Amino acid sequence: MAERRLEDWHVRMASPDDLDSLEALARLAGGGFTNLPANRDALAQRLQWAQASLAKGGEVPGDDLYLLMLEHRPSGQVAGTAAIFSQLGQRWPFYSYKVTTIALHSRELKRIFRTRVLHLVNDFDGASEVGGLFLHPDFRTGGLGRLLARSRYLFIARHRARFADRLLAELRGVIAEDGSSPFWDGLAGRFFGMGFAEADAFNSVHGNQFIADLMPKYPVYEALLPESAVAVIGCEHPAGRAARRMLEAEGFRFNAYVDIFDGGPTLDIMTDDVRTLRMAETAQRTAGEPADGAPARLVATGRLAGFRAMVAPLDSPAGGAARLAEASGVALHEELLHVPF
Repeated sequence: MAERRLEDWHVRMASPDDLDSLEALARLAGGGFTNLPANRDALAQRLQWAQASLAKGGEVPGDDLYLLMLEHRPSGQVAGTAAIFSQLGQRWPFYSYKVTTIALHSRELKRIFRTRVLHLVNDFDGASEVGGLFLHPDFRTGGLGRLLARSRYLFIARHRARFADRLLAELRGVIAEDGSSPFWDGLAGRFFGMGFAEADAFNSVHGNQFIADLMPKYPVYEALLPESAVAVIGCEHPAGRAARRMLEAEGFRFNAYVDIFDGGPTLDIMTDDVRTLRMAETAQRTAGEPADGAPARLVATGRLAGFRAMVAPLDSPAGGAARLAEASGVALHEELLHVPF
């Protein structure tokens, strides 16, 4: 098994040769992970989609997918993956539930009744999404998750014109031990005649247009839902708590949007307000090794298929120059982005 020395790892773009690694990660992820379906054909299609997105000309948001892989450089072992969708709602509408509160007042009864209401909305159509973040369970310490997650923001910074002004992240909702979803069973499942696992697998491959076809368009009163469904609205799966903390550290906030399948929270932010994007500095690698005690920085180089991110000691002597170790593999005079790690 690969060591956890952070300097030996990097994030690179996925290639067609990553199908076996992606499938192995997807099987570890289990059900309810829409952006990493445990379906080899669906994963192969995503890799093809990602390759087409990297090869695409132009610099405007479109129906593009960028897949990143966390790789141990000495051994080639892949221990994680993450995704960026450049513009949602291009092939089918992107659905969320917006949770609001209403108050009903009766003078005769001298009572005020308050309840939350779920509205089916397309408020995130046209936004970009960071998602599909998954690490092998054996590699969830030592900063590897932070390296993989934050690499997405440097990729966006490197190709800013390809992404929208609003960025979101959906967190996996609460899933029962038997693989069912209390939220799905209490609401949408009643209209579709299928269990959560089946609906989630169908959505992973075919998209969620079937939600628009069959889901009632009227607001849903929380008071009419079973307590098991109400209890998980806006709650992330326990395995997603670290991911939520990383998102909130970047400035993402929960603004009362939840996933239509499992009720998990959707966090969003204006893209240019993401902490890593705001703090990113440009430099060129100059000759020489970094000084002893140089701070570790998150460093990104290359564009599109050549994009790469790593954590390495870096110092900046003057004038936008940066000294990196030879072992980083960054060529002399190559342009890079870097932020504190």
